[in-house]
Amino acid sequence: MTKKYGANTDPVDFTQVALVDESLSQLVKDIDILNAVSPVNYKQEKENFFRQNYSVEPQFEYKEVPCNAFHFKRALYNLPVEDISDPDLHKIYEDVIASYADKVDQLQTIGQRDFLYNSLRYFGEPSEKDMRNANFILHLPDSEDDDNTLIDAQGIQSIMETFAQNEGYEYKLVLDDNMIANALVSGTSIKINVTANVPLIEANALAHHELGVHLVTSLNARAQPLRILSIGCPVNTMTQEGMAILSEYLAGHLSIKRLKILALRVLAVNSMIKEKSFRTTFMMLKEEYGVDDNLAFTITARVYRGGGFTKDYLYLKGFHEVLNTYEKEDDFMSLLCGKTALIHLPEIKRLVDKGIFVPPVKITPSFRAPIQNDEIRRFITHAIK
Repeated sequence: MTKKYGANTDPVDFTQVALVDESLSQLVKDIDILNAVSPVNYKQEKENFFRQNYSVEPQFEYKEVPCNAFHFKRALYNLPVEDISDPDLHKIYEDVIASYADKVDQLQTIGQRDFLYNSLRYFGEPSEKDMRNANFILHLPDSEDDDNTLIDAQGIQSIMETFAQNEGYEYKLVLDDNMIANALVSGTSIKINVTANVPLIEANALAHHELGVHLVTSLNARAQPLRILSIGCPVNTMTQEGMAILSEYLAGHLSIKRLKILALRVLAVNSMIKEKSFRTTFMMLKEEYGVDDNLAFTITARVYRGGGFTKDYLYLKGFHEVLNTYEKEDDFMSLLCGKTALIHLPEIKRLVDKGIFVPPVKITPSFRAPIQNDEIRRFITHAIK
């Protein structure tokens, strides 16, 4: 079946595209790095670390991942991508396939020495500019304007339920007792850490972050005629997390404290790469930056999980790049079409214009109706380079 999209496009053989799309979707459906690097014994190792007065290296354990890297890569590279005639679609599929070849290397080495190497290969590491940005933020005075009313997991759940219902989202909220993060989205499920206890501004930020972007891009991806934007563009983490932080900012819920946590993650990733000692990174956060024990453990565990996960330095970098795009790019909203990446925005815009991708069905509330941040926050966010 040959289908023509848009007014000024060559015909595209949608049957061939759909065949590659379906085959790729089936191949990668069980590849979930975030889930795979979540330690199954996180609570026990945290308790032991504190019981031993920070003197031991946590021994995190992970679920077994039944995947043969060789067979997986062979199946990936056997997909007939050359039959996709549209150059923009062809590029995205080719890049996604190459990225999953790298992802499976991460998956195969979780808990091993090579995991850090594969993580560096996929996500990269903090540059000197990233470190300067982090240190700039950490030298900012704390804000005295934030409401310090603490919200527990049930309170976060209530805020998120109201948010989702007001926006008409399809969703499922789940309380989880073995999480590192306070909340995360997987498909249309939102997991909330039962131990979460955060200031009101952070609880609202979580809703705009997790639902306003991560859930929205999941829902928009599902509305696409192809699954490729549910599978996700290569290293879409930086763009997706950047948009999620932007959502917090445009909603008026991005606090100085939150920015400092993002900055501490950059330093923690840098320490992990250089020191390779959980205790050293933890003590740096605790002694040099005055981070309380629970937060210091959380930040450190995030970057040491799997054997060395460098993803966390991308939040601050992604926020800078996405903010810049938001202010300068007329077609910024095309990034909401699914699990997109800035590097593929030109292709995505053209594919929307051609009618191959559909425009985003759901729009992030704070993108739709942004508030005006005060001069101080505007200065700080634009000082991140």
